Amino acid sequence: MSTILIENGAIVTLNAARQVYQEGYLFIEDDLITAVAPGKAPAQLYKADKVIDADLMAVMPGMVNAHTHLFQTFIRGLADDKPLLDWLKTAIWPVARCLTEEEAYVAALVGMVENIRGGATAVIDHQYIHTEPGNDDGVCQAADEAGLRFLLARGWADMEYHPDLMESPDAIVHETTRLREKWELAGNGRIRVEFGPLIPWGCSDDTMCRTHDLAQSWGAGTHIHVAETAVEVEMNLESRGSRHIEWLAEIGVLGSQMQLVHSIWLNDKEIDLIAQHNAIVVHCPVSNMYLASGVARVPAMLKKGITVALGSDGPGSNNSQDMLATLKTTALLHKVHNLDATVLLPEDVLWMACRGGAAAFGMPKQIGSLEAGKKADVVLVDLDTPLAMPVQRVPSALVYNASVRDVDTVIVDGRFLMQNKEILFLDEKALLAKARQTCANLFERAGVVVDE
Repeated sequence: MSTILIENGAIVTLNAARQVYQEGYLFIEDDLITAVAPGKAPAQLYKADKVIDADLMAVMPGMVNAHTHLFQTFIRGLADDKPLLDWLKTAIWPVARCLTEEEAYVAALVGMVENIRGGATAVIDHQYIHTEPGNDDGVCQAADEAGLRFLLARGWADMEYHPDLMESPDAIVHETTRLREKWELAGNGRIRVEFGPLIPWGCSDDTMCRTHDLAQSWGAGTHIHVAETAVEVEMNLESRGSRHIEWLAEIGVLGSQMQLVHSIWLNDKEIDLIAQHNAIVVHCPVSNMYLASGVARVPAMLKKGITVALGSDGPGSNNSQDMLATLKTTALLHKVHNLDATVLLPEDVLWMACRGGAAAFGMPKQIGSLEAGKKADVVLVDLDTPLAMPVQRVPSALVYNASVRDVDTVIVDGRFLMQNKEILFLDEKALLAKARQTCANLFERAGVVVDE
């Protein structure tokens, strides 16, 4: 049994009482937290295999990046300043139709290192590029090597999408089943697989119901973009006669294991439907601002008791996957949009990133807070910087002051992935050099020319 003692840090527990221990300790045995408390650690715990002095650091649960597209690490900045549908046509589709398994693997590995550096210990990847049969396997392989917690939401569209990115219903079910048989619970249970229907206008009613029923039999979730733009809602009204959430409820798939990404253009009835069915909303504020899609009604959702998680969205519509930046953006966006400085507090935003994310990930009882019996997914953030000191309130410093460069140590499943700001599981510089060459080869093959 390996053991780790973290002492002298400010422990942001995110337990039910949202306790913060200004000075406390945390003890890890193998992959579990077995003790967390204020004050000094008992003498016997100093026999741990590794003792970390977290003085002037925040010790927090690993955040969950509850929605991204890892392949987009290769297209960040490629099509800035375009609305969603134009962005798809000029950036996503030309590159995606040429992506190989090796390229998907390298792009994903870069994206995972980025997430780790930003304090995310778990990632939900809405992976819908299946131009080679092994693309999904490449991404899962990267997750296995990186050591973080990973949920592959295998994306699909079976109608009215780009021809190279559509699949038949049988192919969707066959491939997702194959991936579950190969990867589900790999890496000590870190890797999991679920269905990821892409967008309502690309998904038929029959296949939505078929995949939802199969997911329910597996005990898995369903991850889907909804109501990201007003145009898409109008498309659904014209084709089906209902708005996105109404449609999901009508066909019987709206439920507690449904992850509703974006959820911007919702009316009161739809918010009530989400609350009634205990579905989860994944809020991606940076992407929504980047694409000028709109502002989700997050405060109204929280008042209705809806679980809200946070995601960076893909680097193609954010240009990064920095979850600390997502925290600050979430708080500030809703303050200014509602003209209410109290509408979201730092504690609320941290709760969404950790506890909300844990629910979206399907592990609400195992991750998301620092409590005995939970998985040892822990992040140490250095607050001894000119950007944060003197720290008056630790949650405030994490949301409003800390940056990706302050993340010092990341532990997942009791294993160090980063320590003293150094990635431990690979040669980071070598990976970045490989990524540059791999991306250049992809762009040349795809005929993509980067504007100077």
